Parts: sequence; structure tokens; C-alpha cells
Amino acid sequence: MFRTPVRQYARSQWTFLSRRASPAVSNRVLVTSQVSYFSTSRRRDIMEMTGFTDEQLTVHEAIKHICSNFPNTYWQERDQQEKDPKEFHAALAKDGWLGIALPESLGGAGLGISEATIMMQTITQSGAGMAGAQAIHANVYATQPLAKFGTKEQLEMTIPNIINGTWRTCFGVTEPNTGLETLKLKTLATKTQGGYSVSGQKIWITCAQVASKMILLARTTPLEEVKKSSEGLSLFCIDLDRNQPGLDMRKIKKMGGRAVDANEVFFDNYKIPADTLIGEENQGFKIILHGMNAERCLLAGEALGLGYAALEKAAQYARDRVVFGRPIGQNQGVAHPLADAYMKLEAAKLATYHAARLYDSNDGAVPFHAVGVACNSAKYLAAEAAFTACERAVLAHGGMGYAMEYDVERYLRECLVPRIAPVSREMILNYVSEKVLNLPRSY
Repeated sequence: MFRTPVRQYARSQWTFLSRRASPAVSNRVLVTSQVSYFSTSRRRDIMEMTGFTDEQLTVHEAIKHICSNFPNTYWQERDQQEKDPKEFHAALAKDGWLGIALPESLGGAGLGISEATIMMQTITQSGAGMAGAQAIHANVYATQPLAKFGTKEQLEMTIPNIINGTWRTCFGVTEPNTGLETLKLKTLATKTQGGYSVSGQKIWITCAQVASKMILLARTTPLEEVKKSSEGLSLFCIDLDRNQPGLDMRKIKKMGGRAVDANEVFFDNYKIPADTLIGEENQGFKIILHGMNAERCLLAGEALGLGYAALEKAAQYARDRVVFGRPIGQNQGVAHPLADAYMKLEAAKLATYHAARLYDSNDGAVPFHAVGVACNSAKYLAAEAAFTACERAVLAHGGMGYAMEYDVERYLRECLVPRIAPVSREMILNYVSEKVLNLPRSY
């Protein structure tokens, strides 16, 4: 019924690669040495791969192979034309990669957020940048609450169509007048005969123009009527029917990631069936928490990939560019900032995959609090390390860093996304101050 699960695909690829190795060469060395390149010049990944699991390494290689069919020129054109990378989405869907962290029983791979994180990192690092990652981002993390709390009918109808690429997905949480105050959301889903009527506004909804489904968080009990602010919110998996009255979507012109659309979405008595409710009514905030930490890990991986991609470009340019009779990389004023950026990325990488590993621990030994701290910390560190790498990559290129053809200007524009979304740096600092240092809450 479904395509071969990614887990089986990964295992078959791993067996194939292993058979090619001589007895003296370990599988791990083989996988990290046989790489696919999308550029015309051969290069070696600068990220240290020691310590990754066999499955992570296999995912890395398989995704890298797919990405090799989408060169930098593809992403440059999509960025400049603000054109959705539907071919890229279809290529990942073809082999079932959109279901990497979804149940095998529904056609997914049944792998963890650790594997999903390295997939997202590999995508951004290939040259696709944040645009490539955002084209599939919601398909990976926004479906986590649905997979955990959805009914049998919801899962059998929705998940396979998301995995095979028939349906694109977006995530509707943020509102213009509440921002990070998720518990103050005002979009209201009022109960009607046979369903709900939704009215309100969402903003910064990625891929809404091409999505068939939205995971929507809306208030089912007015804020003034609940005892706790965390109550009264409900989660829905709704159709985005452009032919139905009460739905309006408007694109937002933005700085980076222009290949994927960002939108304001307006609901005006938009009718949705009762069976679109995920889990129990008024328990949506508790349900959505199961996807938030996963998203932190994915964003961290995406930031890392962007940083490594920029740093590889800068190092190559510093080797090739000759000024005053010597490559500019021979000058410590160029080399040292890049070396420093590399070490920041490596440190953030360790934090990222530590957080993903904690998230994937399902034995109850890791407290939810510890997972939250690790995931938020990883997102913060990776975003900052990526910004450092992207900025220094532009500066190392000098004037050419400002040129589209060298890609680093695109990476710099896009690296601001993980610094801002889905939660700001300042709110993560607030979180750690309160939850770890036991300091008074400032907001």
C-alpha cells in the first residue's frame, strides 16, 4: 500500500555500502568518505561525523544524494523568482523521507527526531538553505501531535497522504497581536451543529499557499472563561479549501527564504467538521507541547547546516583567492575568524544531537523539563553559531560576498530565521534563567 519505509531503505543502503568496503575499512569510515557532490568541484565535508549512529549516517548519505540533483543555481532561481521548490518536495516524498519520524504502520520510517534533525541539517548544508528545509519542515514536526493524539480515522486518512507528498502541511499557531504569548491566542473555534466555525487571524504561516492541510491551534473556550490560561485551546487538522467562504490568505514579502511562501491567514466563520479535532477539546496546548521541542531540534539542525555550508564556501574562497601573491586564507585575519566559527558550529552540533537524543528517549528516565532545556539551548546555540559563520563567510568573500552567484549572501539572509523563530533568543534566555537558574520570571 505504501512505499518502502525509510528504515528499510536505510538498512538496505547501509548493507550495500558495507559490502563495498574492504575488510580493513570500517563502515563508519566508508560512509563518511564516499560522498555525493552537487557542485562541479570535489570537496570534503568540514563537519566532523564521528559519533553519529549508523542510521544517522545512512540518512545523511541518502538525503545528500537526493540534494545533489538540486544545485545552488536551482535555489538561486527559486529565491529570486519566489517560486516554490515543488520538485524538491516531490523528490523527498518519492522515497518516503517526509515520514522519517512517523509510524511505520502508516507508511513512515518510525525513526526518531535525531534522524530527522540530521536530515534537515543535510538539506540546508547541501545549498538548499532554509528555503529547502522550510519546504518540508512542517511535514516533519507539525505532524508529531497528530500522530500521537489523532484518531485511527484521522491517521489513516491524513498521514499517508502527507508522507507520499499528495498533501502539503502548514502549522497555524502565531497571531499578529499575541506573538510568543501562545496562551493569549484569540482565534476562536465556535461549536456549531456538526463542527466548528473559525474566526481570527494567523501570521507567518509557511507554505500556506501550497498546503492542503493546516494543523491549527484555536481557542474553543474564551480566555476570560477558563481557570488557567493553558486551558481552552484546541488543536485541529483542517482542510484549506480555497473555494469555501471564510478563508483568505495573503503572502508576506520577506527578506530570506523567498522560495517558500509566508502568509497572513484570515478566518471569517470558516466551517470545519467536528472530526478535525485532534485529541480532547480544550487540551490543545498540552498536545502541541509534544511538537515544540521537536521543532527546536529541527531548527537547530537546519541552522547548523546553513552555517557549515557558508563556512565551506568561505574556506574554499580563502584558498582560491590570491591577493598580494598569496591566498587570503594564509592571513590570520581571514583564517582565525573562520576557525573560530567552525568551533562554535561543532560545539552547537554536540548540543543539538544531545537534545535530539534526549527527546527520543521514551523510557521515562529523562524528565520533560530536562528535554525542554536541552532543546531550547540547542536551538539558541546553533542559531548563534550559524549567524557567526554566515556573517564571516560574507566578509571573507569581500565584495563578492554581496554577489548572488556566491550564495553566501543568501545564507546570511536566511540565517536570521532560526535566531527569530519559532521562539526568540530572548525568550530562550528567559526560559533558562527561570527553569535552570531559578531566577524570578521576567515576563
